[in-house]
Amino acid sequence: MKLWLALLLALQCALAAHASEAPPLADDPVVEKRMVSISEELRCLVCQNESLAGSRADLAMDLKREIRSLIQSGKSDTEIMDFMVSRYGDFVRYRPPVNPVTWLLWFGPFVLLVGAVIVLVRMVRASQRSEAPPPIDEAQRAKAQSLLHDPDNLS
Repeated sequence: MKLWLALLLALQCALAAHASEAPPLADDPVVEKRMVSISEELRCLVCQNESLAGSRADLAMDLKREIRSLIQSGKSDTEIMDFMVSRYGDFVRYRPPVNPVTWLLWFGPFVLLVGAVIVLVRMVRASQRSEAPPPIDEAQRAKAQSLLHDPDNLS
């Protein structure tokens, strides 16, 4: 058993020593750097919570290749972003622009927060305004005292 464990440990160390940094996909490091900066501003359409630069999904790899080809064809960063937005909509951007279509996205959480505060204030005020229960008369007090002293007598 110890022999197998030692062999497994040695194999893991050998694999870690053999690992190396992945080479950039573009021949030109300037193109690669520009592609990374653009793809960090874009959302992966598969992962949705990850930037395009950090995603390893097949679609993300295809989009990065598309961005590289657009860069190599001489497009500016804004032209590339406009191309991606025209193709996939404002959802592809991590920071979509503030326009009437995205107002709910930008201001919706604040509206919900204000609504929750209003509801909370109304609930607190209503609980403070609630009246105390009416006082009990002597017959009810005597019945409560008898129940407290003799719980078996419920009539």
